Amino acid sequence: MTPQELKNACLALTGAREEFPFDDTNSVFKVTGKIFAISRLGGDPLRVSLKCEPELAVQLRATYPAITPGYHLNKRHWNTVVLDGTVPDPLVLDMIEDSYDLVVAALPKREREKLHWNALSREE
Repeated sequence: MTPQELKNACLALTGAREEFPFDDTNSVFKVTGKIFAISRLGGDPLRVSLKCEPELAVQLRATYPAITPGYHLNKRHWNTVVLDGTVPDPLVLDMIEDSYDLVVAALPKREREKLHWNALSREE
């Protein structure tokens, strides 16, 4: 996955925005002001940090050496993925969507409705 593909995948989600709250090199992808992905798009190797259900986070780390506990984040709820080709792109895309869904699911109902988000439609 290239930096542009990663950025496009994050921004394709409804209401997603890219911001630079830390510096001009770290892209932070948010929905309604809540972070769902962080990446230094110019980094080598390219990495992205994503929210994850704790049990799944442990399983993914055990399966893929390129998935590690979130760098400078709550390691129970965040994974950092090195995008070196060892984690299949479709899985990375699923992880991005899952991270987004975890954030949106925790929003007030009114905010979820503004995003036209439905948990059931995401699971299909």
